[in-house]
Amino acid sequence: MGISLRSRTLEIRVISGENISVTEAAYVVVRAESLNSCTTTTAKYDGTNLLAWNHKLLLHVPAHATSITFEVQCNKFKASRPLGVARIALSDFLSDNVSENQLQMLSYGLRNWEGKQNGVIHFAVRVAPPPEECPNSAVEPVKGTVARRGCGDRFVRIINVGDNVVVGVPYSRNYPNII
Repeated sequence: MGISLRSRTLEIRVISGENISVTEAAYVVVRAESLNSCTTTTAKYDGTNLLAWNHKLLLHVPAHATSITFEVQCNKFKASRPLGVARIALSDFLSDNVSENQLQMLSYGLRNWEGKQNGVIHFAVRVAPPPEECPNSAVEPVKGTVARRGCGDRFVRIINVGDNVVVGVPYSRNYPNII
């Protein structure tokens, strides 16, 4: 359909849940067919039918993924206890009819592990804009010296190896000694 086979990052705002059978603080785990997941903060149960998180997450969606899972959980007796799950096809909100940066407000029913309905989760989703590119700054290293230019977590080690020859080697801040 309209889904291209490429990885992307989704900006998801988990807004609230309603009519979820819970007596403890609950949180939401979101994943996209991967072991990697994002987790909201906990929402306190206050005796009403509404749990409010209003928590923004950035979820990496691998190219092979076809769905996203929202799982409402709580900690009971020092262990995670699932309360309700919603598995949502990416095609529900990534299609040719929706522009990539358009924010969509959605609500989906949750099912417990027995398959019974257990509330509704409300969230907003859009494709996250790409990270800002680093502005090109003029670099004039002296022959044989090393200059460092960076933007965010991306750095490039600039090495002047000869007359009019400059090499830029990407490296991470965590491993600054690797060339």
